Amino acid sequence: MSAYTRAGIRAPWAVRLSGIRYRTTRVLPWEIGRKGSGLWVEVPPGTAFDVSIPRPLWWAFDPHDPRYLKAAALHDELLKLGWDRVTAAAVFHCALVADGVPRARRLAMLLAVMLWRYR
Repeated sequence: MSAYTRAGIRAPWAVRLSGIRYRTTRVLPWEIGRKGSGLWVEVPPGTAFDVSIPRPLWWAFDPHDPRYLKAAALHDELLKLGWDRVTAAAVFHCALVADGVPRARRLAMLLAVMLWRYR
């Protein structure tokens, strides 16, 4: 399983801007595949991202739950880099696993990011 395998990730790495928008304050590294794969994606400091959970679902999925933030930042960065929606969703799912999000919740969130169409 992949993980945030570099030191310092537990320390504050993002700040809330407004609403569901955040900005990274330090690099967010993610090793794709599994630890030791050598395939890294890094969300650079200063990157803005959002936790795009529709307001009517906030009662079930709190957009400020810290377990979702890293996955959201990674997902947004991958889309910005040109990754396709399904591949970015797979990395998003792995990040949710690494942060301890329960299986049923992960499945709902995975389907949402794979199927949701932005603009």
